[in-house]
Amino acid sequence: MEKKQSSFWKENWLVIVTGLVIGAAAVALSALGNPANMGFCIACFERDIAGALKFHQAGVVQYFRPEIVGIVLGAMCMAMVKKEWRAQGGSSPITRFLIGMLVMIGALVFLGCPLRMVIRIGGGDLNAVVGLVGFIVGIVIGTFPLKNGFTLNRAYKQNKAEGLIFPILLAVLFILSLVTTLFALSTEGPGSMRAPWIAALLIALVVGALCQRSRLCMAGGIRDIVLFKDFHLILGFAAVIVAVLIGNLILGKFKLGFADQPVAHSDAVFNFLGMVLVGWGSVLLGGCPLRQLVLAGEGNSDSAITVLGFLAGAAVSHNFGLASSAKGIGAGPVLWVLIAGFVFLALISVEGKIAQDA
Repeated sequence: MEKKQSSFWKENWLVIVTGLVIGAAAVALSALGNPANMGFCIACFERDIAGALKFHQAGVVQYFRPEIVGIVLGAMCMAMVKKEWRAQGGSSPITRFLIGMLVMIGALVFLGCPLRMVIRIGGGDLNAVVGLVGFIVGIVIGTFPLKNGFTLNRAYKQNKAEGLIFPILLAVLFILSLVTTLFALSTEGPGSMRAPWIAALLIALVVGALCQRSRLCMAGGIRDIVLFKDFHLILGFAAVIVAVLIGNLILGKFKLGFADQPVAHSDAVFNFLGMVLVGWGSVLLGGCPLRQLVLAGEGNSDSAITVLGFLAGAAVSHNFGLASSAKGIGAGPVLWVLIAGFVFLALISVEGKIAQDA
């Protein structure tokens, strides 16, 4: 028994520690000023960056979030230290960009990425449990084309500049956001709720480095369970929930229920459908939004293009009334866009197999 326990810890300690650190960081960042149940949210923070860059005009969600910059740079530094950084790309870039857009649209219908979903669960938000069911369904759907040979094709070695462009550009834009008034900045709403930038950046650097080492990925965790009965990666997200739960209980922030949850709505149908789109798209992309940031930091230009797709999806969501709010679903054609997204992913799933057969 002791030998089995020792083996379990040896194989899984890094992903568990990474999850615990992320959960603790999410609670700490919320305590320092980030929105409640949103200490870390890749989709929400990329939406805020899109707003800061004036890609959309939703004044309550505009801020160049240091957390996104920190994750990418932390992953990049760790990859370089471990000699795992390599510039590569060229794997279906337009398809990845469009899938990235759809993943972001689905996330903003739900109001959160997979990471925020588990953070919300740790805070007692039962709407996020509905989202989790949808996320699992989307991933299960996405595993069928994987079993049948789906691929977005292999990436190729590129020159170093190609892998460095995205991290450097992100860092430069962040510095400009600190020293100029070129960017939009929310004075109310979630975008105005922010931890001190230096604390947010330093915490995110640690998170990015840990995620690079642990390969933490929510979509990958559930995918591995479905395909290989491998529970390794999912342990990290279970650890996030545990850390967030404990932190919220200590701070008196835990609130169990559906109603009046922070930056959330209670429309079960759209919480479910939004996360089906996120899960399905993430599986086809080969990683959740958090994982895409880490891969972009490692020099993968395909993931960088996917992140640009996330930013475009955020702009589309707010410019065309697709993004939800605490008041409910957006005023735009949300259902029709979700249906169109499902059709597109279905066509891509089939085309990926046809292309391989050819």
